[in-house]
Amino acid sequence: MRYGVFGDVHANLPALQAVLAALRAQRVDGWLCLGDLVGYGADARACVERVRELDPVLVGGNHDWAVAGRLDLDWFNLAAREAIVWTQRVLPREHIEWLGSLPLLHEHDGITLAHSTVHDPEKFDYLQTPYDAFESFRQMRTTRGFVGHSHVPITFFEGPAITYSMESPLQLGPARSLSNVGSVGQPRDEDPRAACGVYDTSTQVLELLRVTYDIGAAARAIRAAGLPDILAERLHLGR
Repeated sequence: MRYGVFGDVHANLPALQAVLAALRAQRVDGWLCLGDLVGYGADARACVERVRELDPVLVGGNHDWAVAGRLDLDWFNLAAREAIVWTQRVLPREHIEWLGSLPLLHEHDGITLAHSTVHDPEKFDYLQTPYDAFESFRQMRTTRGFVGHSHVPITFFEGPAITYSMESPLQLGPARSLSNVGSVGQPRDEDPRAACGVYDTSTQVLELLRVTYDIGAAARAIRAAGLPDILAERLHLGR
C-alpha cells in the first residue's frame, strides 16, 4: 500500500492542489491526513471540500478544533486568532461540525496518526525533540506513526537512544518510527515549497516531497480576505 501523507494545509488551496497532483503522480493507493485543514489561509471551504473528497484516514488539528469551538482561542497568537474567527464566519455549519468531529488520534493499517503528540494529543504540544518522541513512543501501539503541527519534516526512531533523520528517501526498517512530513500550506523550515510524503508499507520506505506552487496566489487570497499581512508574507519565507 502506498499512502500519500500530508497535513497542515491551513486553507492554502494552491499548495493543496499542487500537493495532491504530485501525490497522484506517485500513484498512491490511499491518503493519510494529519489535520489543520484550516487556519491562516483564505480558502478554508475549498480545502475542506477537496480533502473530504479524498475520503482519507485523518485526524483533527488544533485549528480545526478551534474553528469548531472545541479549543479556546487564548491558545493562539493574534494573527492566528483572527484567521480562526474569519474561518468561523465563512465556513458552512456542516463543515464546522465535521471539523469538530475529527479525532485527535487514529490507528489504521499499523500506523498511528496524531496531529501533535501521541502521548498528550489534546495539549497540542510539538513533537520536536528526542524526549518528545520518547514520550510518544511509550504510548504508541503501532510500528509506524505520523504527526504534524511543527511544520518541519523529521523522523524519529525508537531504540536504546532516540535517533532522528531528515533524509529522503528513508528506509524506516524494523525500528518503530514517528515521522513528520512537513506542512502543505505553511512550511516553517525556510523552504517555502509545499511539503508532503509517500509511505510504502511493503518496502517500509518514506519519501519526502517538496512541491512548488503559486505562493503569490495564496498570498493575494489572504490579503483579499482582509487577513493579517504577516500570514501572506511568511509564505514567501517558509517560516
